[in-house]
Amino acid sequence: MSLPTPYYDDGSGIVIYNADCRDIMPHLPKVDLVLTDPPYGMQFVSNNRYIKHLKIYNDDVLPLDLIEMAIERANCAAYVFCRWNNLAMMPIPKSVLVWVKNNWSMGDLKHEHGRQWEACCFYAKDNHEFIKRIPDVLTADRTGNDLHPTEKPESLMGKLIACNVGGTILDPFMGSGTTLRAAKDLGRKCIGIEIEEKYCEIAVKRLAQEVLPI
Repeated sequence: MSLPTPYYDDGSGIVIYNADCRDIMPHLPKVDLVLTDPPYGMQFVSNNRYIKHLKIYNDDVLPLDLIEMAIERANCAAYVFCRWNNLAMMPIPKSVLVWVKNNWSMGDLKHEHGRQWEACCFYAKDNHEFIKRIPDVLTADRTGNDLHPTEKPESLMGKLIACNVGGTILDPFMGSGTTLRAAKDLGRKCIGIEIEEKYCEIAVKRLAQEVLPI
């Protein structure tokens, strides 16, 4: 199978495929860095009061086969976000980073502490090199999830991109395009794959905005 025509290609190295990533990743050349936020397998339902989001596609189980495929596509390193109870199932990482948010979830008010963090597994390859080594605890405000039910902050993704050597990034679970937007602002190339066309449309609109410093 050859690669389909991209949904979006700005000519400078920012490319989007509207497809299932299992159909695209095997046919892509390897990239320097993978940075992605796959479904956590928790059948997440957005509590956004004002925007009706799509149900996250294939969120009934953690897609370990696709996560392993994504990690394999990285020449230098991969960052994969996950939930606390995914950690035991994930491939063993070199580091586990913690994203600390500015507020916390409700959860089980009787038997659980309010959850204020998400994990990110870091997989370094032999070719990996830091530009600037950063700590494993990162603070960034939540986005409000206006564009996607599990939208990550651009500042968070930008920190992870900026600390690593590497010109080309892959996000096989692109969502609303946060990784691509951060990559563009940092002058990096990026390939995004997203199965829901609605989020491809949103990502294209974000990419059309003026480049901002991170």
